[in-house]
Amino acid sequence: MKDDKDLLDAKLSGNNELDHSNTDRIEEVKKRSLKAIFLEVLVYIAIFYACIYIIPIYVIQRTVVDGPSMENTLFNEENLLVEKISYRVDALNRFDIIVFYPYGHDVEEYFVKRIIGLPGETVQIIGSDINGEVLEEDYGKDPITYSGIAEDPITLGENEYFVLGDNREISFDSRYEEIGIISKDNIGGRAILRIWPLNKFGLID
Repeated sequence: MKDDKDLLDAKLSGNNELDHSNTDRIEEVKKRSLKAIFLEVLVYIAIFYACIYIIPIYVIQRTVVDGPSMENTLFNEENLLVEKISYRVDALNRFDIIVFYPYGHDVEEYFVKRIIGLPGETVQIIGSDINGEVLEEDYGKDPITYSGIAEDPITLGENEYFVLGDNREISFDSRYEEIGIISKDNIGGRAILRIWPLNKFGLID
């Protein structure tokens, strides 16, 4: 009888050890699951933060055209995507459409215009002359009748640009003293894609 009792105690003891082992495993799985959930939440928070803050500030953002100064290329309330990386590591090109802050980044007002004059060039508007040569381009909606500050030659310094709107008769651009020459530091990005309206979706020329 004693042997049977010892055997029973041993079996019960083994069951208890098994139960403890299973409990430990369940707790370990729970801890791993909680850790995985926590890490997943952190990843989603990081992605959300990047989408809301990092990408619009440093990579790409949506911009809305305000007014008719870029007709017939861009029209009022059209939505554009502006990329903010390439122009920082590479030179901007003539005829690129840029978004810039004429009064500095601390002021929210921004303009959308086309680059006409590049760093080191001399700009004088007499039939759109640049460096003494007539600029060959088909972007302007109308001939230029107002030269503004570019009536006399203007030599652009390093990282300085001269911009015009395609709707030359009404565009408020580098011809006006209030805007003037655009420093690269005040450029917010290069417009690359029209995303609205959908029937005009595509790259911007």
